[in-house]
Amino acid sequence: MNLWLWILIACVLAYAWKLVGYLVPAKLLENPRMSRIAGTMTIGLLASLTVVNAVATGQSLVLDARIGALIAAAVALFFRAPFLVVVLAGAGTAAGLRLLGWG
Repeated sequence: MNLWLWILIACVLAYAWKLVGYLVPAKLLENPRMSRIAGTMTIGLLASLTVVNAVATGQSLVLDARIGALIAAAVALFFRAPFLVVVLAGAGTAAGLRLLGWG
């Protein structure tokens, strides 16, 4: 099949999935348990996306400056640094490691 047809099908499915969200009863969304589950799923998905982007290139695992940046950002978060400091710590660490020739 044509690539554009697959893209169109994916767009239609994504839009349909969004419309299905409007059919969920408000009473279900007001449940504290559902709110906690949704929050936990969001954190899990974001964490997995961060890890995959930090150690994967294509279909292979790579340890380069990104893992150092992730560790530096995690340390900054551990010490409850402001978000901008966390980003700058990660970016600075990645830049320093690349300057030293690691990834």
